[in-house]
Amino acid sequence: MTDGTPLLERLGLHRPELRAWAMYDWANSAFVTTVVGAVFPIYFQAIAVSSGLTHPQATARYAWITTLALAIVAVTAPVLGAIADYAAVKKRLLAVFVGIGVVATAGMFFISGGRLTLASVLFVVANIGVSSSFVFYDSLLPHVARADEIDRVSTAGYALGYVGGGLLLALNLAWIQKPGWFGFPPGDTAVRASFLSVAVWWLVFSIPIFRTVAEPRRRLEAGERPEENPVVAAFGRLAETYRELRTYKHAFVMLLAFLIYNDGVQTIIRMATTYGTEIGLAMGPLIAAFVITQFVGIPFSFLFGLLAGRIGAKRSVFLALAVYVGIAVLGYFMTTAAHFLALAVLVGMVQGGAQALSRSLFASMIPPHKSSEYFGFFGVFEKFAGIFGPAIFGLIVGISGSSRGAILSVIAFFVLGGAILSFVDVEQGRAAVRTARTP
Repeated sequence: MTDGTPLLERLGLHRPELRAWAMYDWANSAFVTTVVGAVFPIYFQAIAVSSGLTHPQATARYAWITTLALAIVAVTAPVLGAIADYAAVKKRLLAVFVGIGVVATAGMFFISGGRLTLASVLFVVANIGVSSSFVFYDSLLPHVARADEIDRVSTAGYALGYVGGGLLLALNLAWIQKPGWFGFPPGDTAVRASFLSVAVWWLVFSIPIFRTVAEPRRRLEAGERPEENPVVAAFGRLAETYRELRTYKHAFVMLLAFLIYNDGVQTIIRMATTYGTEIGLAMGPLIAAFVITQFVGIPFSFLFGLLAGRIGAKRSVFLALAVYVGIAVLGYFMTTAAHFLALAVLVGMVQGGAQALSRSLFASMIPPHKSSEYFGFFGVFEKFAGIFGPAIFGLIVGISGSSRGAILSVIAFFVLGGAILSFVDVEQGRAAVRTARTP
């Protein structure tokens, strides 16, 4: 091999469909960084306070609207995933939810003053769009990547996500800090424009996956008819999947472990900025921390993919969880912007690796022709992971009046999730898929 081919193969980006698939991480990560992680939580605090809430009350409100959005996705994801598999419409449903998310995110430009209700509704709808789109995006992974490259391809997606999300967030930070340089008037116009930029970025960079990645062929289960009502067929498939979980028991245990430890991961992602705002950190350092996380995450996501090839994906996830425990402990003692920036570096080192390898581990232990259905369940567990953590965080804040005690609660998720993960036998899980797969 010559030119850059060996490097691209090591990184999991050596075919056009792999690069196109990974580019959707680049596209949607702008929403995750600017809306979920950095800019919107701070702006939401300002809107909530101007509407008469205290900072702890605003933090709790943000936690509860996050819970609502993810609960809706958790309920609908399995049914939508089963429909996608039965009717072979993974890409079509992906397009639907990209459209929902993009429109809602663009609508955030019109949030100003004390429009707390509008801010809450648009945030919920946009989160439904992006979170539902992950079900169909993730389900395409075992169709574009071979078994021997799935870890590298998954981590490559997260790495490109860090690049895309980090670049737009850096631009957003620049024009929020220096609006006059970019022609924005004084006030919150630059902040609201950042939400509009996310919508455009998300839409434009979603195009490659629709142009290059093929829709997996339709495959009916025994007893199914092509002309059945897709919703009726979907519920039938869901019942069958519950029964099949006994066959793919290690995939199911992986789901349980992921449900627990990802709760801690998602809580840190979603609540870090509001926590920093509550303890008095300014917008500049808070957004800068998320930029740092993005760019630190680029090489470390690729490194976790390579590390998984040496010590295995499961051990690599254990390593990431150990670092997260340390992050939670250090977060409790955090008092300055410098502390927050240091924690951002640590999060960037492990965030992409933990999530990408969890995705590829699960994908390697499920039947590919029913990947949307199984990733629908993966979405349920992932969204419940996003429900319990922020909900508990909000409850502790409401009781204590401070987020410091709440930040320590996430340690329990990492420890318990890691303990359950220890019972997953990856090779047995993959062997079960090979044994059950029909020609």
